[in-house]
Parts: sequence; C-alpha cells; structure tokens
Amino acid sequence: MRTIKLLFVDIFIIISAAIISVFLRDNLETSPERMLRLVPYFLATAVSAALILPLFGSNRSIWRFSSLPDYLRLTIAMVGVVACSMAMIFAFNRLDEVPRSLPLIQFNVSIALLIGLRVLYRLHHSARRAHRASMTPLKIVEQTSTQTVLLVGLSRLTETYLQSVAELASDGVNIAGILGHRQRHVGRLVATHAILGTPEHIKRVVADLAIKGVIVDKLIVTASFASLSETALKDIENIKKTGVIEVVYLYDKLGFGTPSIPSAGLSKSLAFKITPDELNVMQNRRYWGGKRIVDILAALILVALTTPVTLFVTISLLIAVGRPLVFWQQRPGLGGRPFRLYKFRTMAAAYDVDGRKLSDEERVSGIGVFLRRTRLDELPQLLNILRGDMSFVGPRPLLPRDQDNAYRARLLVRPGLTGWAQVVGGRAISAEDKAALDIWYVRNASLALDAKILVKTVPLVIFGETISRKLIENAWADLRSAGVLQGRLAVQQNHDRAAA
Repeated sequence: MRTIKLLFVDIFIIISAAIISVFLRDNLETSPERMLRLVPYFLATAVSAALILPLFGSNRSIWRFSSLPDYLRLTIAMVGVVACSMAMIFAFNRLDEVPRSLPLIQFNVSIALLIGLRVLYRLHHSARRAHRASMTPLKIVEQTSTQTVLLVGLSRLTETYLQSVAELASDGVNIAGILGHRQRHVGRLVATHAILGTPEHIKRVVADLAIKGVIVDKLIVTASFASLSETALKDIENIKKTGVIEVVYLYDKLGFGTPSIPSAGLSKSLAFKITPDELNVMQNRRYWGGKRIVDILAALILVALTTPVTLFVTISLLIAVGRPLVFWQQRPGLGGRPFRLYKFRTMAAAYDVDGRKLSDEERVSGIGVFLRRTRLDELPQLLNILRGDMSFVGPRPLLPRDQDNAYRARLLVRPGLTGWAQVVGGRAISAEDKAALDIWYVRNASLALDAKILVKTVPLVIFGETISRKLIENAWADLRSAGVLQGRLAVQQNHDRAAA
C-alpha cells in the first residue's frame, strides 16, 4: 500500500511538472483553452509514468535514505516516461498541439522536482534528528559515549561504514575526516565528510586535527594492505604501537568498539554536582525557550548590521593573512556534544615557503591583533548561534583537553559568546574560579542576568578585562551553601574560607 501511495505521489509530481513546463514555454501566458487542448498529453504522461516508474523501482525507495543511485534511476525512468508519452500522443494526434520544446522542458522540471523533493526530505529528516538530539539542554552526554574516527581509504567499504554510522551510531561516532588514495581528491566530500589527505599524510593530518581540538581516538582502515604504500603502513603501525589511537582494519573486523577519549586532566579533588531535583526544576523553566528565540532574532539582526564590518575584515585578512579566512576548532557544546566553533583566522600559515616553522610572533599580523583585541575575530560565531550550537550568553566553550570532567556541569546550557566568567574574571583567573563562575551562572541564569552580562561585555571589549574578587567569592559561597561542591579540596576550601 505504501509503494502505491508513493507511485501516485511521483505521478502527481510529473503531471505538475508538465503543467509548469507549459507555463514556462508560453512565458506564463497560457490560456485555459490551451491547457484543455493539452489534456491528452497530460494523460499520456500519467499513463507512461504509471507503467515505467515501477519498472525502475522508484516507488520502492525510501526517501530519507535516497542516494545517487536512486537519482540516476529516476533520471533514466524519466527518459522513458517522456519517450513513451511522446509515442502515445504521436499515435493519437501526430503531436499537433504539443510544442516540440515542451518534452525537454518537462524532463528538466520533472527531474528537478523528483530529485529535489527527495533531497529536501532527506535533509529535513537529518535536521529533525539533530533537532531532537539538541532539545535536551540539561542532559549531559557521557564523555565515553562518543569516539572520533579517522577513516583511511576511499572505497565502497568506506561508504558502507559511513552509512552504518549514520543509521546506527550517529551519536556515538564522530567522523573527523577521510584519507583518500589520490591527492586530487583532497578537499572533496564523501557524504558530507571531507577528504583531508592521503594515507601518506596520516601523521600530519592527525596533528592538524589535534590543533583544531579534534582528538582522533580510532583509525578505521577501509583500504586493503595491497593498496597502501609502505610509508602509510609503517605510519599506521607506529600509531598502533603507541596505544594512544586504536587501529582497526575494517575488512578484518567490523565494529565500533570502546572509545578511548582522553580524560582532559580529570580532577579527583574537586567536583561540581547539581542534584537531580535541581536539574528537574531548571529543565522546566520557560526561560530556555525564550532565550533561544531571542538568540535567533538577535543573531539575524546582527548579521545584517555587521555586514560592512565583515566585508572590511574579510578584505583585510585576505591582504594580511591570506586564505582560508575562517578556521574552526571542535569544542564540547550543549550536553558535551562536539560542535565546530568558527573564528576569523588571525595568524598566517605555520610554515614559510621554505618549510621553516614560524613563531607565533612571526605569524600574527597587526590586523590579527586588532581583531582579537576587539573580539571581531568571533563574528563567524553568529552562525554558530543561528545553528543552535551557541548562545549569546553562556559559559565559553573550551578545547576538549581543557574541559575537565569534574566541571562538566557547565555544559548543562549552550556555550556563549560571552559569559559570567568572562566579565567577572577574564583569562587571568584560575580554571577552578572560571568553573565556579560558569556553574553559578548555570544555576542562576535569567533574562536580567543575561542583560547584565551583555552590558558588562561592552567595557570589557573597550577597556580590557578586570577581575572582581568579590563576585568570585560570592559564586564560591553560593555553590558551597547549595551543596554543589564535592571532593576533598571542596572540604578544605570550606575550612579555609570559613577561617578567613
């Protein structure tokens, strides 16, 4: 029954495309009388589609899983539909009322609609799954539940693995990229995943990903031994011997295994723990939905208002730094889920034309210093806000290695462009003080507090950072009295601060 419904949907799309084609052919000036004279052509098209589409199985494909082979079958089927309908109408009236260009226009419009609607449905399905995953702002994904995988090889096995991950482990496996066999493939995409290099570049690719905050936990080798060079095999085995990155030869063993994610400096002496009862109260607050709406509206307005500034920054960076203009780093976001944080690139390449490694002082430019000082390098994060990765106000997202497990309560809300820790302490305060301020914000977030943080951000950008020891002490005192602090160091701090 389902396949019959889908067949009728495709026939309706093809007839609609035929009608649209008539309007396009006649420059939108078609009369009702002309449309009536073309009814035999429309009927012939419908009969042809009903006969030919089932032969190619187009009504049996699942739209949300549609792929290139499905689109190729649709294209071939439409050739048959147009040819068959033309033959029918030629036998009926020798094509007297059918313009010669109409079948060609109809073919193009039909393909655009048939394939376009399938692609849109697939994108909608993926976006809906991602939306459902992001609508739990107060639920932290355990750090050990996600592994970052680098694929070595480009083959049908690679495609099969990617499809398996998309359907069975989209929340458990993060694809860092693919190493293809040929240099000319670098920069191209396979199912939205970038080809970062060849197997001979594996050490450099792993190092470059680490700089961006992407720590590779597992190498999945989808290529055979015969297709890998001696250099690539040697590098893969050396990586395997270190024990830091797990190596799996997929053709020998197919599975996802247990991820080995670094502990990011796990602190055993201090932890912040919000009770389940308080989490439940926080989760039911209406403020989170209103905050998201305000973020979207404000980001849209700022994107429009800052367009001249963005153009100025773009041109300046092209002259001073060169391409690419934007770089990204993977950071833990809402619930600990990784996302890509975007910034304007303020430093030149790490190596000069002779291959000499440059110092940070040599790489940074005057415009780069200015952009960092004024925070204009963070303009691309407006895109992160629109996508739902970030908010205007919230804890600043850290690199994975800096996100201590003991402080993961700060991930209960979306990270922000600015936050309480930034306006109260800035970069100079300790990691423990930053965590205390961030978690204090998580417990006390409100419209008034967000407005206060935004107001305090203005002098921070203009005059630089200042430290308010009183507000830091207030945050610690509030967390202690609420029983949020746990661990040996927390007890010691209670005694020390009480004595003071």
